[in-house]
This record gives sequence, structure tokens and C-alpha cells, in this order.
Amino acid sequence: MVAPKFRTIWDIPREEKFAPGHSMCQGCAAALIVRHLMKVVGDAAIVVQATGCVEVTTTTFPQTAWLNPYIHLAFENAGAVASGIEAAIKVLKRKGVIPRDKKIKVVAIVGDGGTFDIGLQSLSGMLERGHDVMYVVYDNEAYMNTGIQRSSATPYGAWTTTTPVGSKWRGEWRPKKDLMGIVLAHRVPYFATANPAYPVDMLEKFRKAFEIEGPTVVHVIAPCPPGWRFASDKTIEVARMATLTGVWVNLEVEYGTPRVTVKVPKRKHVKHYLKLQGRFKHLTEEEIAKIQKMVDEYVESINKWVGEEAIGPVTD
Repeated sequence: MVAPKFRTIWDIPREEKFAPGHSMCQGCAAALIVRHLMKVVGDAAIVVQATGCVEVTTTTFPQTAWLNPYIHLAFENAGAVASGIEAAIKVLKRKGVIPRDKKIKVVAIVGDGGTFDIGLQSLSGMLERGHDVMYVVYDNEAYMNTGIQRSSATPYGAWTTTTPVGSKWRGEWRPKKDLMGIVLAHRVPYFATANPAYPVDMLEKFRKAFEIEGPTVVHVIAPCPPGWRFASDKTIEVARMATLTGVWVNLEVEYGTPRVTVKVPKRKHVKHYLKLQGRFKHLTEEEIAKIQKMVDEYVESINKWVGEEAIGPVTD
């Protein structure tokens, strides 16, 4: 049974559905995201997971942190496998093997590499076909599991092992891929962005995505201490600053209607976010100003889209 609506922290279920003892890094935001996600979906979910940080640290044979039915699959085909399981459930219900009123939903949990890059075609097919699958992206903005290589989710200016920093090469020179635009082009019933620094907002979006019929996507920012180069006790501070600066806007699009769910009337300068992370320590004032301009343009487009100044001007 899915959890009731989330309005305060007191609404968060106390029961744990994601077992302790995994080997995820200290301060890993993905661990917080998955722990809270499983509190929402409970026993009614079949978890589908592509290779990535969360998979390798939670399924070390012969142990597992997963208390739900769970299938690990190749890096590139989370959408395809989730689609197949969802279709099989429909057939089994039609044949009477599974009661028709029994709540079972496939929940795919995939990193940015398996979503933005190698798994994008598989995800697109799942969305286009309209499968009743909840797809959760934990976005740590690089291929962290294999050595901090850039992905198309890596933001402009960030250092990674494949976007090094020198006199000519200044980290990632391309902007982050617009996953929201790609997903919404498939006319899905629900898309949301979330942030573990705002847990009630995040859990309510998980609840909606789980309950709404059809393909739903929740894109969650997942700060990574070793990959982003900050101390393990700073994860929530970094995540919160992403929203306070407008780098990450918490919003949802429900049946085509957009809404900013965490409003920021007075926005902080992007330097407060960048200077918390070693991956941006090489940036000059001119480069920071360029990133600020990119954020300003993004915020302006969001405000225009939702029809209000949900994210305010920079005041600090």
C-alpha cells in the first residue's frame, strides 16, 4: 500500500524497506534518495536497476540491501527490462494468475549515465509506448562508479577525469543535457525534479509518480562527495544550495501543467554553490559570471513557463 500524502516530516514512514549494511560512500545522496523512495513504494514495487553506483554497492554477493523483488540488468536497458516486466504483469493479471486489483508497479532506479547517455534510447521507447513504470534518476552528474568520467549530465565548467583542467581545457565545455525537455516531448503524465535536501517535497513527488498510471519520471539531484570533491558531511548543504541558487529548480509537470514546488524568492549567487565543491575550484571570476548568466537564463525560462516569479532575482 502506497504512503499517504506527505505534508510534514512526521508523515514520513518509520519502517525501513532499504536494509542497512550496504557499502555506499559516506554522505552519498543516492543512499538517502533510495532509502526514502522505498519508504514510499513499500511492498508494492518490483525494483529494476541498471549497473551503477547504487547497484554495485547494494548487491555485493551473497548479500543485498533490497527487501523487494529486484532485478539487475545491463547499463543500457533499464527502460526495456522495466517495460517487459510491466507487460508480463498485465498478462498475468489478465490470465488470473495475479489478482487484477493487486497493486504492483515496476520502479526503475537508474543513474545519469544509464539515463542521459547509454540508456536514453531504451528510456525513450518505454515512455513512447506508455508503460506503467515509475522511473527514478539519481543524478550525480558523472560516471562515478567507474572513475568520475563525464556524462552528458555533467554541468558546464565541472572537472572530471575526462574533462580535465589546464590552461586550454577548463573542465566540461558543454552544458548539461535537458532531460526534462526530452521526457516531456514524450507527453508523459508526470515528470518532476527533486532534491534530498527537501525530503517532504521529494517524497510527495515519489508518491505521485508511483500512483499515477502510465510512465512517470522523477529526476533527483544526488551530490557525490568523492566525485564533486566535498566533505561527506556537506551533502545536504551542497544539495540545498543548488536550489537556493537556482542551479536546480524543484518542480513538477502533472498532465502538462508545470508548477515550481520549492519557491526561492531571493536567490543566492551561483558562487555560493560552486565554491562548496572542489570540481569547480579552478573557475575564474569570469567563468563563474558565465555560469551565473546561464543560470539566470534558465530561471527566467522557468518563471515564464510557470507564469510567475517562483524563483526570484539574485540578492546575495
